[in-house]
Amino acid sequence: MTITLANTLPPGRYGLGGLLKSEWTKLRSVRSTMWTLALTVVIGIGISALAAAEVTSHWAGWSAITKATFDPTSTSLFGTYFGQLTMGVLGALVMSAEYGTGTIRATLAAAPRRPLVLGAKVAVFGAVALVVAEVVSFLSFFLGQALLTSPVHHTTLASPGALRAVAGTGLYLALVGLFALGLATIIRHTAGAITAFVGVLLVLPTVVRALPMSMQVDIRRYLPSEIGNVMLSAHTPAHVFAPWTGMLLLAGYTVIGGVLLVRRDA
Repeated sequence: MTITLANTLPPGRYGLGGLLKSEWTKLRSVRSTMWTLALTVVIGIGISALAAAEVTSHWAGWSAITKATFDPTSTSLFGTYFGQLTMGVLGALVMSAEYGTGTIRATLAAAPRRPLVLGAKVAVFGAVALVVAEVVSFLSFFLGQALLTSPVHHTTLASPGALRAVAGTGLYLALVGLFALGLATIIRHTAGAITAFVGVLLVLPTVVRALPMSMQVDIRRYLPSEIGNVMLSAHTPAHVFAPWTGMLLLAGYTVIGGVLLVRRDA
């Protein structure tokens, strides 16, 4: 009696719905996900509160020029500078963990359409990251403004540029996580992906500062960290991309990893 291989395999393929459920199960069942998200919330809100409290305590000793240029919005969002690191680490782990354990081969064998696999990862992680990041951003803003007591300058969401900065900061944190996910797709190694992410985010701006000023202006506006600085502020400085233009550029950086996933073997 002859048994054909086709009859022993389950019918059908994994569609987008199945992949989304699979990625959600992977994400929520790993302890590092909850710990990293919790750290993002605690660090983002906690450091923002400390920054606002410190400004209030030292306000009387500031010069008139410093007081005039003070941006209460960016001060209350200061903690997100550190929150972007934890969000990036989680983004890198979402992809690199599968390469480290070798389960990426099983994933791609079960769902050969790689763009669909990557799309499911981006959708699930991006949605979780965006929700958490927006919560951190808005809570940081409200708590920070509550701590900036008179005579310190404070603001509200109705002030020009404030709502854009607060909502945009949450979007920036989510995109930074997706950027790290893209780096992990390229590098395929957890330590390497996290090192590259930290290098791009923190080390590269320091290297750029050593260049002649004319070159700094041209290069810095393309850096993810500079894009974040612009988004965090209620005012857009000169010689940089507009906030939403920078966001589109940062989103474009994440596409490179997706292209390589489709073209390379697992």
